[in-house]
Amino acid sequence: MEWKAMKIRIVSLFFLAGVFYGAAVFGQSEGEKLFKQICVACHTIGQGKLIGPDLAGVQQRRSEDWLTRFIRSSQTVIQSGDPVATALFEEYNRIPMPDNNYSDDQIRAIISYIAENSPGGPGAAETGGISPAPGRPLSEAGEANIQAGKNLFEGRTRLNNGGPTCNSCHNVKNDALMGGGALAKDLTDAYSRLGEAGVKAIVGNPPFPAMKQAYQNRPLTETEVFDLTAFLQHADRVRDTQQAKNYRTQLLFSGLGGALVLLLLFGGFWTRSKRGSVNRKIYDRQIKTI
Repeated sequence: MEWKAMKIRIVSLFFLAGVFYGAAVFGQSEGEKLFKQICVACHTIGQGKLIGPDLAGVQQRRSEDWLTRFIRSSQTVIQSGDPVATALFEEYNRIPMPDNNYSDDQIRAIISYIAENSPGGPGAAETGGISPAPGRPLSEAGEANIQAGKNLFEGRTRLNNGGPTCNSCHNVKNDALMGGGALAKDLTDAYSRLGEAGVKAIVGNPPFPAMKQAYQNRPLTETEVFDLTAFLQHADRVRDTQQAKNYRTQLLFSGLGGALVLLLLFGGFWTRSKRGSVNRKIYDRQIKTI
């Protein structure tokens, strides 16, 4: 009996230890998961500016209330006239930070994760800061990568995991490229605005709601991210020598030509079917029966 009681106590202790450990790990991993899912596309922790500011120590510079409001809807804070939010928006090329429908607990988890990995935090020594995975440097890109990226952007080559093509929403001013969509921002100067790390981060881990939904469970491969970034860098570099495509005249004459062809076809059918009067045919049949 004593041995059974001892075993029950040992098992209970291990169970309780597992519960407390799991709760602690979950609390830490929640902030890490959210940060790496969304925030790391535009921000680093202790690794310098990216598309947005380095967030190392941000919990010391801003109050939790301010961070909660800004993370949830940065544009709302900017439109309220907040001088800090407005200055950040202007400093970082007026690129809007996407709204996030996080709960207060989720935002606290993100702030805790930033604090833990900021200089002086308990995780900083191990991680050395947080930034997007660098991948291959773009200096290794050649003409083959640029062409492959153009084909991916235009949809001539399908994305490996079946995601939508870039030009279904975006346009790039490039003579070798078919005109793209106007649902989202023109990407001709994306490389100048975002830099190599920024383009790679957004293409590889989209933070914007529409992109995130479009590529959910259909992420781009590392090679596709590299090739698309190489193409966007090239498109940015040669943009001043390219002509913006205007399809209005082409569409107008194509439409008029199509209408003319249809009129000729219908005219031919109509003429063939009206060579004689219907009543005349009935009359001729009646004459033959007399």
